[in-house]
Amino acid sequence: MKSLFIVVEMLCAISIGWAQSDRTAARIEADYYVTAYAQYYRVPVALARAIVERESNWQPCATSPKGAVGLMQLMPATARRLGVTDRCNLDQNVAAGVRYLAWLMRRFHNDLRLVAAAYYAGEDNAGRRGLAYQNPDVVSYVSAIRTAYLQEAGLKTKSMHTTWKRDVR
Repeated sequence: MKSLFIVVEMLCAISIGWAQSDRTAARIEADYYVTAYAQYYRVPVALARAIVERESNWQPCATSPKGAVGLMQLMPATARRLGVTDRCNLDQNVAAGVRYLAWLMRRFHNDLRLVAAAYYAGEDNAGRRGLAYQNPDVVSYVSAIRTAYLQEAGLKTKSMHTTWKRDVR
């Protein structure tokens, strides 16, 4: 009886290990695309990872109530504009999402506060309002992305007045 218990215990441990390795493999694949495209488009890898973490929690086909889909939560119009035919396809989704981040970085002169605000609320809204946006959801989103970015990049701010733009290397 004791040997049967040991066998069952081992099988449980093995099956848990397989289940965890599948999740790890999916995360490794997603991170591969995020890193590769961020480097290719010259977007800080830490920023791309922070966006993915906040947008989809690394779920490749996450869907939001507003209709955004995929790892980088592309809206239908944005996906069409960027040539994405399958928003759940990791390669297409991440390539387009990071390319969009690169475009936003050029548009907003590498001010990551505005880039994050534009990614969340739309580039026209961020372009009109600049840093004067008052929407608490946008402010919260930008703050969360900044915190995740700094943590991912291993950076620490010296004070609350340190601008995020100066933190970018």
